[in-house]
Amino acid sequence: MYRNAEGQDSPLRGERAPQQTEGVPQSDGSGLNSRPSSGGAPSMIWVLLVKHSVPTLLDPDMSSSRALRSTPDDPSWVLDLGNLTAALLPEGLFLQPVWDHLQLHHQPLLRSPLFPVVLSVSTYFVLVGLYTGLDLLAPTWPCVNRYKLHPQRPVTSAHVCSTLGVTLYNHLVYIFPAAVAQWLWRPATALPRLAPTVWEFLLGILGCTVVFDFQYYLWHLLHHRVPWLYRMFHAVHHQYSQPFSLVTQYLSGWELFSVGFWATVDPVLLRCHCLTAWGFMVFNIYVSTEDHCGYDFPWAMHRLVPFGLWGGAPKHDAHHQRPATNFAPFFSHWDWLGGTNTSTTSSTLSGTTPTLSTEEEVKEEMKGRKD
Repeated sequence: MYRNAEGQDSPLRGERAPQQTEGVPQSDGSGLNSRPSSGGAPSMIWVLLVKHSVPTLLDPDMSSSRALRSTPDDPSWVLDLGNLTAALLPEGLFLQPVWDHLQLHHQPLLRSPLFPVVLSVSTYFVLVGLYTGLDLLAPTWPCVNRYKLHPQRPVTSAHVCSTLGVTLYNHLVYIFPAAVAQWLWRPATALPRLAPTVWEFLLGILGCTVVFDFQYYLWHLLHHRVPWLYRMFHAVHHQYSQPFSLVTQYLSGWELFSVGFWATVDPVLLRCHCLTAWGFMVFNIYVSTEDHCGYDFPWAMHRLVPFGLWGGAPKHDAHHQRPATNFAPFFSHWDWLGGTNTSTTSSTLSGTTPTLSTEEEVKEEMKGRKD
């Protein structure tokens, strides 16, 4: 380049003049876009906003000064932008905003080892409170009583006090010490930046439910077939031949530990996202409580799942009437394959004592039962 007589820069002979590209701002060599074209300013402003804003949005702990200090040579903001783009795909659009909100506002709670315990216990008592309220109102509310499996046998305050006492005892003696131990020795939960996709979330819950159903089916079958195990650990649950919601955790300590252990370990075995694990805990408690609620509502799971694949409250109620049948807690296929499936009949729901497989089972399983 040389200066002509007018003091303007001109290219030397054979040297190409700089090209002005429409929509692209030109640089003066200082790194600052001093001469943006009319169409290029919005694009460059957008790039700068994305570069300096995305890291802060994706990482709330990153200060604005740290974001502004990042240079174009630092690829971290590009990776974050890629993560944001992946999160905004249609399959992740539903859960990612929820997960971002939870991490932004409730991260200390979510990372606490006590959070799964708090989530499980609070979910259970909320559901039990709702069902117990319906139980106490059903005798005077025909619109509720019509859905009871045993409308002629109301749940009394004595039943509620008895089962609630055992439930509180189990929580104080078993769950509370286990929660304290978990809080002391278990490290804080690592929270992934990205949420699971909707399919990962739903399939993870389904997979954990299938595994849990098989585990409890084997446990349940074994504790009914071995008299010593039944008397020591499972007979307490069968003291009520017509279950209601509070019977869900009317259990021995060993059975409560077994159920809680599988519900905690199964998501780990299937390598589920922590959000999926918590979703499975809530779902597991919901369907377990529904199995024992004593109601056949139109929205019950066994009415939503087709082909009779889900047993639901009627089949588990039949199990409390016919203890040698319907061992699976949720699905029906294991009882179909094992020959232990039975359908609900009028005699089962009428409260009459059915005929069991052997006289020995009748003596063993009906001992100490309550209405």
